[in-house]
Amino acid sequence: MADTQQVDDSKQAAKAERRAARLARQIGSFAQAHGGAEAQVAYIGHEGTRIVLVGSDGGWGDLVAPTYAIARSAVEKAGVTVHEDFDGEFAAKVRTGPYEWKRMAGIQLGGPSND
Repeated sequence: MADTQQVDDSKQAAKAERRAARLARQIGSFAQAHGGAEAQVAYIGHEGTRIVLVGSDGGWGDLVAPTYAIARSAVEKAGVTVHEDFDGEFAAKVRTGPYEWKRMAGIQLGGPSND
């Protein structure tokens, strides 16, 4: 029984490593497209962990990892700066475009209600 558990654990570890490597490649691609990047990792509950990326040009995006450990491993592998919080200085680097402003205005001005 113990041998089966070790095989299962090693399979899970290998799967987690592959997932972290795939996320790291995606983070690296984002960083390359945006002149560099910084990240913030936040646990979002049962769904996993969100990796918010902000490029040097102000472009932003996010990825979701299944666990916090995989997310942290991915940002470390990608070699990006990781912030503990999405605070003022880091958040100020984000540049929003017309799409985001239109969406925010729609929510405020006659957008669908959440009653």
